This record gives sequence, C-alpha cells and structure tokens, in this order.
Amino acid sequence: MIASQDASAYARVALESAILAASPHQRITLLFDQYQASLRLAKLHLQAGNIPEKGKAITRAINIVSRGLRASLDLEQGGEIARQLDDLYDFVVRLLLRANLENNEESLNAAGRLLGTIASAWTAIGPQSEE
Repeated sequence: MIASQDASAYARVALESAILAASPHQRITLLFDQYQASLRLAKLHLQAGNIPEKGKAITRAINIVSRGLRASLDLEQGGEIARQLDDLYDFVVRLLLRANLENNEESLNAAGRLLGTIASAWTAIGPQSEE
C-alpha cells in the first residue's frame, strides 16, 4: 500500500513538473493524454467490477475536461471554433456522467473517441503552432 502511494505521489510530481516546463500547446497535449489515460483506467476498473476506482478515474477525466480543456478556451477571441469546442466539452462531460452513473462502457468509449479526434488534430498542428 505504501509503495503504491509513493509511486502515485512520484507520478503526480513528474506530471506537475512536465506541465510547468511545457509550452501552452504542450500543456493541452498533456491534458488530452491524461484524459485518455483516465478513460482507460476507468474502463479497466469497470470491467473488473471495481466501481469506486472507476468513479475516481471518471471524475478525474471530468475534471480534466472541465477545469483544464474547457477552462483554457477563450470564448471571446476564439470565435465559433471555441464555442463549438465548449459545446463538445459539455457533451463529453455529460457522457462521462452517464458512464459513471450507469456503469456504461459504451459512453466511456464514445467520450474517448470524441476527444481522441480533437487530440489528434491538436497534436498535428503542434509543430506549426510553436514556430
């Protein structure tokens, strides 16, 4: 148990260090990566019947979307694209809530696919946005 807590604390510190050293574009990429990791973990816990841990993983994914991705949008300067992303993030949060309440793996999969597409596009523009 203690080794698991130590590993978890180490992982948090490593992630925080990576975020602090990252460019704005890289920070969003890290959020997408952490989001997908949280969904994979939630699915594993759901399949194993570990409902409390599934709930924690889904809550983490919701926080990444709400407090990270959604909070990074500039709705005034981002125009229509920012508004559409805001709507998409809202929809994804609702999918995740449904997945959590109903133990619905398909909702988890749909939430992963939706933001997976956005993450791929974000990664593709990475080198161009940093020039």
